[in-house]
This record gives sequence, C-alpha cells and structure tokens, in this order.
Amino acid sequence: MPVTIRTGHDHCGQALLQIGINMMALPGGRHLDSIPLPGQRLHLMQVDSVQRWMEDLKLMTECECMCVLQAKPISLEEDAQSDLILAGGPGPGDPLQLLLKRGWVISTELRRIGQKLAQDRWARVHSMSVRLTCHARSMVSEYSAVSRSSSQEMGQIEKLLMEKCSELSAVTERCLQVENEHVLKSMKACVSETLSTLGQHFGQLLELALTREVQALVRKINASDNIYTTESTTGNLFSLTQEGAPLCRIIAKEGGVVALFKVCRQDSFRCLYPQALRTLASICCVEEGVHQLEKVDGVLCLADILTDDSHSEATRAEAAAVVAQVTSPHLPFTQHLGSFLESMEEIVTALVKLCQEASSGEVFLLASAALANITFFDTMACEMLLQLNAIRVLLEACSDKQRVDTPYTRDQIVTILANMSVLEQCASDIIQENGVQLIMGMLSEKPRSGTPAEVAACERVQQKAAVTLARLSRDPAVAREAVRLSCMSRLIELCRSPSERNSSDAVLVACLAALRRLAGVCPEGLQDSDFQQLVQPRLVDSFLLCSNMEESFV
Repeated sequence: MPVTIRTGHDHCGQALLQIGINMMALPGGRHLDSIPLPGQRLHLMQVDSVQRWMEDLKLMTECECMCVLQAKPISLEEDAQSDLILAGGPGPGDPLQLLLKRGWVISTELRRIGQKLAQDRWARVHSMSVRLTCHARSMVSEYSAVSRSSSQEMGQIEKLLMEKCSELSAVTERCLQVENEHVLKSMKACVSETLSTLGQHFGQLLELALTREVQALVRKINASDNIYTTESTTGNLFSLTQEGAPLCRIIAKEGGVVALFKVCRQDSFRCLYPQALRTLASICCVEEGVHQLEKVDGVLCLADILTDDSHSEATRAEAAAVVAQVTSPHLPFTQHLGSFLESMEEIVTALVKLCQEASSGEVFLLASAALANITFFDTMACEMLLQLNAIRVLLEACSDKQRVDTPYTRDQIVTILANMSVLEQCASDIIQENGVQLIMGMLSEKPRSGTPAEVAACERVQQKAAVTLARLSRDPAVAREAVRLSCMSRLIELCRSPSERNSSDAVLVACLAALRRLAGVCPEGLQDSDFQQLVQPRLVDSFLLCSNMEESFV
C-alpha cells in the first residue's frame, strides 16, 4: 500500500467537531486537567456582608468542587473510577489549548451520557449531565476571558448551549422521580433529543471559536516578517493539523495553505521551510487543502524546492512528503491535480536523486513513497523511472541498512517495482541488478515488533513481491531465474501455510497467481500433489482449499 503521509492524531478534531447523540469521544487515553474559573473581583459596594459573600461565592466556586458536592455519587459502581479527574489546565492566554482540552472533556462527557442513557442508568445520566453543564459553563467563561471580542453569532450559540445544558439537567432530574416504565420510555426519547441538540450546539460553538483562532494565526503569518514569530505561529498551525481532518479543512478554508506557501517563497525564511512543508503535508489530507495548493501553483513551488540542491536535505524530504500526500491513490480528489503533470518529469528526477543520496531511512522513505504514489498517478512515470535507472537505485538501496531498514520502506520499493513490471523493458533491468533474488527475499518479509501496522506492512510486501514476480515471469529468463532461486518452493509454502502469510487472503491469491505463471514455464519444478491442488484447479478452488488448510498440512 502506498504511503499516505498523514501524521499524528487524526481522530481528535473529528470527535470535537462532529458531535451528536452517537458521538465518539477522542480516543488515546489523554488525561486532561481542568481549568479553574478565572479570578474576578467585585467592586466594593455598600451591601450586606452576607449578600457580598454570596456574590463572591459564585465566582470562587470551582467546577470540580461543585461536581463532587452535587453530582458525584458515592458508590462502588464499576464505572465510578472512570470519572474524569481534572486539575489545572492550559496556561493563561492560550485560547487554542483551552478550546481543544475543554472540548475533549465535553465531547467525552456527551459520549458517556449517551452510553448510560442507553443502559437506563438514570442516576448516572443525571450526575453526568450536571457535570457536563459545569464544564460547558467553564469553557464559555474561560474562553471569553482570554479571547477577542465575541461575535453576535457566538453569543447566540453560547446562550443556546447553556439553555440546553440546563434543560438536560432538569429533565434528567425529573426522570429520577419517575417509576412508571412507560413514562420513562417517553422521557428517554426527550432526553435523547435534548442531548443530540446540545451536541450540535457544542459542535457549532467549537467550530466557530476554532475558526476565529485559525484566522488569527493565518493573519499573523501573513503580516509577520520576524522569523521567530513566524516559526512560533507555524508551529501552532501544525499542532492544529494533528487534531484531525475537520481542523485541516478550517485551516485550508481560512487561507492557511496560501500563507504557508508564502513562507516557502521567501528566502529570508529558508530555515522554516521544513516546518511549513510539514504543515502543508498535513493540511493536504483534505480536498480543500489540495485545491488551495493548486490555486497558488503549489506544485511548481514544490518542484523548485526539490530541484534546488542549495536547499537542505530536510527541506527536500519534507517537499517529497507533500508530493506523496497530494498524489496519494487513496484520496480520489488528488487524481485531478492537472498542474502536477506539467512538473512531473522534474519532480520524478529529483526524487530519484533524493533516494540515491538519502542519508537516513526517513528521507528515503519519504522520497520513495512519493515515487510509489506517482507511479499510480500517471503511467508515464514508470517510463521516466526506467530511463532514470531507478531500478538500480532502488535495488542498491535494499542492501543499505541505513536507508532501507523497515518493512514500510520495502513496501514502497516493491510497489514501484510492481508498477514498473508492466513494462517489457523492466525484466532485463531486474535480472541485471539481481532483482529476482531481492524479490525472493521480500516473499519472506517478517515483522520484528508484531504491531498491527508492521504486520500489515509485511503482508503488503509479500503480496506485491508475488505480484511483481508474476508480472515479470512473462519473460522466460526471469521465470527460469526465479525457479533456480527456489521461488516456487517459497510460493508453495506461503500458499499452504497460513502462518507464513499471517492468514492473509491477498497474499494467498497473489502467490497462487505467481505460482501458476512459473508453472507454465517450468512445470517440472512442481510435485504432482502441488500441481493437482495449486495449479490445475480453478484459481477459486485452489484458494478455497488453501484458505481452509490447517498447519498440519504443511
């Protein structure tokens, strides 16, 4: 699978901005701290001391204390330990962190209230509704204290949000007094509707507030000629991109792509190019980001950076990451990037050179990922790679542990080889560079750590290696070399032993196809039982036979 350059926490912003009755909270186990209400002082007035104390108390009471006193049940319920424990919060004057952290807390509470409501646990629903109201009030008051003047639209949504919070607390409290199941059932529908509307208001308010903060960051980048200010602001923008696709859409719509390419076109900001390009790669995971990139001739800017040797390797690697993102075959909107074709030859040439000169595995991975995606983007790219001796560059890199040391990198290399193998001229280059033996080695790719991501990468390497071998074996010379290297034995082992392919059906199908292609050239390399079970039947019958095999059949 070609790499889609997407870093970080794609789930966060999506959970914050897409809230509803069935909302999902942000996973990841982040433990957040609460934010005490900002201290305020009343003007001294000649009033009764008890009345003044009552007024002060409203401002001094902390949300968490109120939750403990009024809402938190003293019980041994199995989920009592999962209550959010918050103490402290983002520093003063940090509206973005305030919004993200308080938003995470509120979205989590909304999700959990929905779960308890489904279980008809009314005591928990009410206590959590009270706590939700406290958190919502804290977020509104804290953000108002640190943000710029609030708009009329935000004020209206804040009012609607707090009204729904109060309504939710009131109706859940009434439910505690009701014993009739039929009445409770009708009230449950009312609570569900109120919770859904509350979630919508919260999502609207959070999106409006985040949009305002993004606008301020973009304006700051556009207006700044100070390298430190620009670095700090770009860093804040990058942090926001890690919160998910919804925030990336906001950044793109509010001119973030335009502002970042402005940075990448100023020589005085050269040291900031890697950071700006990394942010651009994250933004371009959404359609709005790619469209903005095309509008500002971003592809031409990327080509200029990649072909300019005066730029650092880190800068060119980050430019390669943006190219990999905007050419990803997994994003349908990238296939209509017309401006890319105009600069494709320059970009491909620069990427091959970057692969050849890469000083680390990360740089090689980014450059090879971009090349792998480009081979899906346009078939002309494969012919360009053939002319640039890319096969030699890639196969030589396979023996360099400094550049190629993970299954993720080998996944990119074998993807390029698989796509290039449709060209007839590719076979001779593969044989000349001892490529069949390297492909044979990829059929034995094993994960080191056993993590799901690494296991999946190893499966892709095995599958694509088998696909490459099947395509190249149209050439009898490649087929004979593969048989000489015992490729048929390894393919049979992968077909018959589910553990060797991690029970992957995709690997099984690719291996059966490669084995049949080799058997057509060198049938003497097969035993009768292998021929009768793996080659002679229909492909689907062999697939069903192998997919149901137990280890004892090996």
